[in-house]
Amino acid sequence: MTNRLTRPNTINRPPHAAALARVMACVFLSLLLSGAVGCDRERSVDTELVVTGSTTILPIAEIAGEMYHDRHPDRKVLVSGLGSSAGIETVSAGSSDIGTSSRDLKPAEEDLGLYDTPIAYDAIVVIVNPDNPIEELTTTQVRAIFSGEIRNWSEVGGRDKEIGLVNRDEASGTREAFHKIVMGDESFDRTAAVLPGTGQVRSVVSNARGAIGYISLGFVNDEVKVVAIDGVVPTTETVVSGTYPLQRLLHFYTMGEPVGLARDFIDFVLSGEVQSTVVRDAGFTPISRKGS
Repeated sequence: MTNRLTRPNTINRPPHAAALARVMACVFLSLLLSGAVGCDRERSVDTELVVTGSTTILPIAEIAGEMYHDRHPDRKVLVSGLGSSAGIETVSAGSSDIGTSSRDLKPAEEDLGLYDTPIAYDAIVVIVNPDNPIEELTTTQVRAIFSGEIRNWSEVGGRDKEIGLVNRDEASGTREAFHKIVMGDESFDRTAAVLPGTGQVRSVVSNARGAIGYISLGFVNDEVKVVAIDGVVPTTETVVSGTYPLQRLLHFYTMGEPVGLARDFIDFVLSGEVQSTVVRDAGFTPISRKGS
């Protein structure tokens, strides 16, 4: 699928990078909104909706926003992908109307008064270079690889070649979900290349024979190879059945139960039309299909 990510490529960020990224995200959003709605007037909450957050959810939000505007020309949906943490922070601060996130709320965020509307199911997939002969890994092996315990592909049945770790930055909801599902109490290897977007991870893995990373199932293309986990290949069917172990919800967060324009747009995203076309075409599992 088309890569919609446009964030700059940054590797090996310093320890304070997460805090700096959050500050820069808020600054960037302020500049974005200023340019979008004009500095000389207030944004109308009845006609302009600000949606920001997860880069994973960005294709859904962008396309659904365009479709919604086509049906309601007097209403604008302003969409940006700054990361899940930025989405949660901006909606909590009132800078956006909907914060999109590919992770659950952290304990410290549960008292912010946010209302959670799940909009799709997703699988996190482990990817390697197509030249890599590895077809399957266990969850235990993946944990050992990303913690730095396993450093050569020969240790998991592959070639005698050093493993090149590719990770996401700390603002990423995909990283947070991967850590929760796979890593548990283990820490990530700090020597890994750290990238700010899904597209960057996919690009690096597609060009480095020894690389391994993880991305959303919706962003997989033929430039990378998906590895089965615990004997299960990630597909729509294995996500729906619950047999694939690395799955998560994709969220729209609002301050309190959504009303007005936010409610109308969320209802549109949850409609059969968007779920069966936009959500599915983006490679995600429609929320209505879970358990069906």
